[in-house]
Amino acid sequence: MNICSRVAFRALAGCVAGLALAGCATSPRFASRSTLSSPKEVASSETTKAGESKTPRNPSGKILLTLEGVASYYADEFHGKQTSNGEIYDMNSLTAAHRTFPFGTKVRLTNLENGKTVIVRVNDRGPFHEGRIIDLSLAAAKELDLVRSGTARVRMEVLEWGDGT
Repeated sequence: MNICSRVAFRALAGCVAGLALAGCATSPRFASRSTLSSPKEVASSETTKAGESKTPRNPSGKILLTLEGVASYYADEFHGKQTSNGEIYDMNSLTAAHRTFPFGTKVRLTNLENGKTVIVRVNDRGPFHEGRIIDLSLAAAKELDLVRSGTARVRMEVLEWGDGT
């Protein structure tokens, strides 16, 4: 085997190994995907001065994305401090922190242990604890009855993508 053949063989072997390893990569666990839309694909909406939507960003009313995982909550230590979107955190409002969802995204959460539900608006970034998919305000945690345990397995359904503000 000449030197060019060896180089070509090694390159080919490297590509095959790379493709094999790429197939082993993990992916998020989706409970279901009804009509998965990105925030850019969802119809835009008008907003009021308070930032609430006058027209829905999801006029079809379909669930845009469903995930399952562990939710936690944050309260006293952050109450009155600025959130990632610039608002002042109010532990008594129905808000949440998510790592990537656009600010303003509306999410329905269902506690899988007791069936209780709540709808929250994403206004912060987090959670920063591995294994958790969303951090809730104290008010939202109370609605789901997870304050005592601190965490709960939840179903998270995106009802409306936010505009990122």
